[in-house]
Amino acid sequence: MNKVEVKKPAGYEDDFALWSAEQAALIRAGRFDRIDVENVAEEIESLGRSDKHEILSRMAVILLHLLKWQYQPSARSPSWQASIVTNRDAIAVLIEQSPSLQSYPDEVIKRAYKKAPRLAALETGLRETAFPAECPYSADEVLDDDFWPEAA
Repeated sequence: MNKVEVKKPAGYEDDFALWSAEQAALIRAGRFDRIDVENVAEEIESLGRSDKHEILSRMAVILLHLLKWQYQPSARSPSWQASIVTNRDAIAVLIEQSPSLQSYPDEVIKRAYKKAPRLAALETGLRETAFPAECPYSADEVLDDDFWPEAA
């Protein structure tokens, strides 16, 4: 009689894609006794961190382009405008999907602004001191589709 050998489950560190597929199949099959609980919990938590990181990153891009928009009006371009609109829309979708992140832009605006003056200086040729040391915009303004700062 032939014995069927039960395949050893994929290790989290060995093959993440296979591990993920196996964990999902186990959950769907109700085989909770075989779930890699600690790593599944960590992955679920990382999903929330990923959304937060994406909001922070997109806020930084918007802030960079708003500074360029305000402090170099003669060089305004459709690509700056498109970048601002695209990133505002992406943040809106993230918050729509996870309403608990509604206040997150307020929480991270200072962090998001931290590198914006230096990057704006590099991209515009202006001195970094030409830009405010502190963020001149509120999170509501940054995310407002109708907010376009006047020339400095």
